[in-house]
Amino acid sequence: MKTTELQELIAGGEDSRMEFKRDGLQNHVLAKALVAFLNLHGGTVLIGVEDDGSVSGTRRENLTEWVVKVCRTKIEPRVIPLLTWARDAAPGRDVLAVSVTGGPDKPYACLHDNRRTYYIRVGNTSREASREELERMYQASGRVQYGLKPVPGADLGAFDTRRLRDYFASVGHDLDPWDGDEADLRTLMANIDLMTQTAGQSVATIEGLLLFGRNPKRFIPQSGIRAVCYVGTEPDYATRADEDLRAPMLPLRTADGSLAEPGLVEQAWDFVRRNTTPTSRLEGARRIDRWEYPESVIREAVVNALIHRDYSIAGTDVMLTIYADRLEVQSPGGLPNTVTVEGMRAGLRYARNQTLVNVMRDYGYVDARGMGVRNKIIPGMRAHNGTEPDLLEEEHRFTVRLWK
Repeated sequence: MKTTELQELIAGGEDSRMEFKRDGLQNHVLAKALVAFLNLHGGTVLIGVEDDGSVSGTRRENLTEWVVKVCRTKIEPRVIPLLTWARDAAPGRDVLAVSVTGGPDKPYACLHDNRRTYYIRVGNTSREASREELERMYQASGRVQYGLKPVPGADLGAFDTRRLRDYFASVGHDLDPWDGDEADLRTLMANIDLMTQTAGQSVATIEGLLLFGRNPKRFIPQSGIRAVCYVGTEPDYATRADEDLRAPMLPLRTADGSLAEPGLVEQAWDFVRRNTTPTSRLEGARRIDRWEYPESVIREAVVNALIHRDYSIAGTDVMLTIYADRLEVQSPGGLPNTVTVEGMRAGLRYARNQTLVNVMRDYGYVDARGMGVRNKIIPGMRAHNGTEPDLLEEEHRFTVRLWK
């Protein structure tokens, strides 16, 4: 590393990706800093730099071997850091940069005093992760599926039996689970991850209630859609409409396949239809309405937000927001490990909540190839008005922005 590069790093100060440490630090102190970076997006520890940014240099013999040993014995799972020397960063003083990327095997732990402690980086400090933050890290790495967790108190009566009958009749080849006894039904529901066993009882899973619950909001407050229409191009107190959409994810259909009760996807499109203005033209004697946004694109964006959101983040719904110049669908939770915006544009498939994906695919909401962004949202907007949708990734949310 050149001295000028090091000086630029130091000038930026300590932040969510940078920490300064003087030489002589204990092994668990270095492990704590690296673990916090691993559990976020990665970062660098500069050994030989004081808190005020002055270069004190390194004196420890075999420092690189010591750092590698720390990463092998004090961090779980083990990691291999990138080590870069800045020689003569100050006259006769060297600095070692220890860098790690955001780890694929989150959560990482610091091993010290026979304890495992999980740290995360918040600004320029490292603090212990909360239980909720740990759950999100396990879920992001694919080691735990949050949607398969049991919902205490939600037994078979928490399900809308009409929707279940509709599902089993249409997907299960006229199978009626109510022909047998209740134990057989519970077994069937468990086999497709709609129910699970906990403390000797059979209860609904989170994903089971999201799909078929009588009142999902009662047990899962973050299960709905907050739909808002603003007058202008920025959020304001003045709104044209502000609604909390509440329903099971799936609709209820009649025997001939028509809609009897809407699900969340239909409610979202209805909100957009009521709060946007179509243009019309005549084709012969027929009036043709052209909506401000294509229905197929809206449905795809809403479905993706519902089935891929992070349901471990409580207190926030999927957001559907209409502005004077655009429409946004915002899903709580960052993208799972290995998923990038570029990958989504190229057709990368992923599933944070696999049961939701499976059942919504059975109903035709999800493309069998799982490439809705590439095959529906992007070409749909290009064909509709020549605009390119924005896909915006942030740490705790993902937004699809469609231009009017």
